[in-house]
Amino acid sequence: MGKIYIIHENSEWTVHLTKRLEELGLPYEEWFLNEGMVDLSEAPPEGVFYNRMSASSHTRNHRYAPELTEAVLAWLERHGRKVFNGSRALRLEVSKVNQYMALNVHGIRTPKTIAAVGKKQIVAAAKKLGSPSFITKHNRAGKGLGVQLFHSMEALQEYLQSPLFEDSVDGITLVQEYIQAPEPYITRCEFVGGKFLYAVRVDTSEGFELCPADACQIGDLFCPVGETTARPKFEIIEGFDDPIIGKYTQFLKANHIHIAGIEFIRNKEGEIFTYDVNTNTNYNSDAEARAGKFGMLEIAKFLGAELQKLS
Repeated sequence: MGKIYIIHENSEWTVHLTKRLEELGLPYEEWFLNEGMVDLSEAPPEGVFYNRMSASSHTRNHRYAPELTEAVLAWLERHGRKVFNGSRALRLEVSKVNQYMALNVHGIRTPKTIAAVGKKQIVAAAKKLGSPSFITKHNRAGKGLGVQLFHSMEALQEYLQSPLFEDSVDGITLVQEYIQAPEPYITRCEFVGGKFLYAVRVDTSEGFELCPADACQIGDLFCPVGETTARPKFEIIEGFDDPIIGKYTQFLKANHIHIAGIEFIRNKEGEIFTYDVNTNTNYNSDAEARAGKFGMLEIAKFLGAELQKLS
C-alpha cells in the first residue's frame, strides 16, 4: 500500500498536517526539497504524493526548491504515481500570470493586470493601465512580496529608484488595477479533494498581513487600510453560497488541483475579482476552532482514503 509522501520546504506550515496524520494512524514521510537529487533511472516508491511547494520558498533561502519539485513531480507522474497538486498545480503556484490566464478560461474575472520586466517597463505598464490608483506585486509571490499601493506615477517612480524596490525572483513585476472594497475584507474559499470546504472572511484593515497560517506574518493582498474592528481577523462564514464556487470547482478540476485556497475581493458594485490561488494552503486555528471545521484534518482524511484505494 505504501505511505503518504508530503513534498514541501517549510516545516512550520506542514506540522499541523503531520499531527493530523498521526492522529489518524496514517503512515507518512516528508520529502523536504530545499535540495536533493532525482535518479531518473529508478522507480519512485509506492504511495500517494501531496505537493505543498510554495512560491515564496526563496524567502527561506530555498531558491531552487520549486525547480527541484518540478523535476520530482515529472518523475512521479511519468511512473503513474498518484500525485495531488502535481505539475500543473505547481506551474500555477509559482506564476500569477499563469493563474490569471487559467482563471479567465473559466469565466473567472481577475483584476486588470500588465506583466513587466525592467523598471522602465514597469513605469510604462502603469501608464498604459491608466488607473488613478494601482498596485505592484511579484509574479512569483506569496507572503505579500512586492505588494505596494500607489496613487500617482511620481510615487511609483520614487519607489523604483529607492532601496525599497525588490525585483521578483523571476524578474516579472505585475502592475494591477486597485480594487477598492466598500469594507476592508476579502474572502478566501478553501477546497479539499476538489470540493468546497468553507469560506473565510479575512479582515484587511491592518494591511497586507493575511496569511492564515499561525506561523505566517505576511499575506498577499491589495486592499485599503481602514479602521480596526473588534471582529476576529479570520472568521469562517457560516453557510457561504455563491455561484463563484461552481466556477472555482471547474477551474480546479481542469487544472488538476485537488487542494487549494482561492481569494477574491468585491468592489463597490459587489462584483467579484479573483486575485490569488494558493495550492499550499494553510488554515487559521482560531477561526477553525470557533467554527468546528478543520482543514488539515480534512486533508489527512482525504489522503488516507486515497492511500486506502491503493491496497
